[in-house]
Amino acid sequence: MHVFYDEDGGFKVATVKEAQAASFMIEDVRGKRSKIKAANVLLKFERPDPASLLSEAETLAADIDVDFLWEVCGADEFGFEDIAAEYFGAGPTPQQQAAALIRIAQAPMYFYKKGRGRYKAAPEENVKAALAGVERKKREAEQMAAWQAELEAGNLPEAFRAGLKRLIHRPDKNGLEYKALAAAADAQQTSVLRLLERVGAIADVEQYFLDGFELEYFPKGRDGVTDAAITAPDDLPVADVEAFSIDDVTTTEIDDAFSIKQLANGNWEVGIHIAAPVLGIPPGSPLDAQVFERLSTVYFPGDKITMLPDSAVNIFTLETGSARPAVSMYVEINPGFDVVAHRSIVERVPIAANLRHDQIETHFNEDTAGKDGGDYPYKRELNFLWQLANAMEARRGRAEDPNAPVRLDYSFYVDKLADGTKKVRILPRKRGSPMDKLVAEMMIFVNSTWGMDLHKAEIAAIYRVQGQGRVRMTTQFGPHVGLGVECYAWSSSPLRRAVDFVNQTQIVAMIGGTTPRFAKNDAELFGAIGAFDTAYAAYGEFQDKLERYWCLRYLEQEQLTELSATLIKENLVRIDGLPLVMRVPGLPELPAGSTVKLQRLAIDFLELTVECRLATM
Repeated sequence: MHVFYDEDGGFKVATVKEAQAASFMIEDVRGKRSKIKAANVLLKFERPDPASLLSEAETLAADIDVDFLWEVCGADEFGFEDIAAEYFGAGPTPQQQAAALIRIAQAPMYFYKKGRGRYKAAPEENVKAALAGVERKKREAEQMAAWQAELEAGNLPEAFRAGLKRLIHRPDKNGLEYKALAAAADAQQTSVLRLLERVGAIADVEQYFLDGFELEYFPKGRDGVTDAAITAPDDLPVADVEAFSIDDVTTTEIDDAFSIKQLANGNWEVGIHIAAPVLGIPPGSPLDAQVFERLSTVYFPGDKITMLPDSAVNIFTLETGSARPAVSMYVEINPGFDVVAHRSIVERVPIAANLRHDQIETHFNEDTAGKDGGDYPYKRELNFLWQLANAMEARRGRAEDPNAPVRLDYSFYVDKLADGTKKVRILPRKRGSPMDKLVAEMMIFVNSTWGMDLHKAEIAAIYRVQGQGRVRMTTQFGPHVGLGVECYAWSSSPLRRAVDFVNQTQIVAMIGGTTPRFAKNDAELFGAIGAFDTAYAAYGEFQDKLERYWCLRYLEQEQLTELSATLIKENLVRIDGLPLVMRVPGLPELPAGSTVKLQRLAIDFLELTVECRLATM
């Protein structure tokens, strides 16, 4: 006796060697013996031999018209033997019965399995839908194959262009376009990203980085709120000062300005004036929501994404020629540069000048600060504030060591040329220059003083606390060890940082004696801290990425193939004159600080790497 049986969804034949009630010992056509359950046997037969039956059944099955088979089976559940009799006629042979079962099993769209050897015809609408799905998948497969062929030929399919940004950065991996990309990349033994680069989908690497960043952090677009009705209060007292700001030439969000007046008692009154956007942005408004959504302005070479829209910045920035709303701290200073007293007020501050680094630093620098010499705008005020800054720095216990190594910061300027190309300028700035120190010390003072004032008034605030080397944001009052102050609460950049915006809201309430917006243990306050930390880190990482990109572009632009570098440790070096750190494999063991000469070999802008080798030492 032979059997036709089901094993793991497939049909097989064998000869029975030993039969038991619940199982059979069988031998297949190759002579291999095994044991099967009797319940798996679908058909028993004596002739023909197993191999012939299976071969004939498969041949017959290939000729069966499955549509006709579906039509004759009726609406009720049936066994394969029954449908074989309907299709082939009464008394079907074992080959015919096996053929009917094979063909039914091959057409799951037409027949639903109800048990071993038993089926039911699918409803007509289901069959039509399934067939349409098969046809659709066929068309999709043909389309993917056509796209894959284009990609492998080095061409970007036209259909990819409309959604290219999302396809590159946030693809639907179940979409046809991505499947075609992945298949083409596999065929060419490369990555999807490299294939996209090869077919011209990434024409501008800078834009590639920017697109990815915006999709991740600004999915609604970088413009933000553009139709908010923003007005500045016009009933504030006007300060009797002529304030001036100090900023880089590219700065448009001018948060801070200074003024100086001599008092009748011989002391000086220094005004530190901070732009006050909270006075024109009501809590719960769309613009307020944007502050807590964006959390900070994003800076990167050649561009920025501002926390507030231009319509708000233009009203509250401390621009020359107007009296702008500000939260001012007036500090009384004696001739020894000691702080005698301070007071805070909300007012409008006349801005007499916006001083720019590139205009002033040629006159006011480490060689000229505090010394007689040629005249220049705001010479008296700048020198006074510089002397005050030195005194404040010393009181914090952070006076600069004249023997300390020179540390440089770098400013990036990306100029668009007439032909549409871009040229980068990377200019070094000595950290701690008189102009930088002047501004930094005034901001440290105002942030720490307002933080202390809020603490004493028992008004909630967000502090930056440092202990054991770690800086963290918290609502708990505490020292900032690195700065040498009892507390530090960012409040001086409310146009650019949500934390400063929050603290300014609290300061305005403190000055006016009104109920603060945020209470202690306010869930919104804790949420803002967590969100800000995450966003600020991501924004900083993006800025670092773009600065690295422009460093590599600078190497190419200036055709620098021979580079001088300083060894940091092991094979990690910093390229002299640039904020560019990289690893150079194969460097000999040298002490940190050693100078090495490198030969530039290749630059990979997508990966932001540069391949170098040791030239000479």
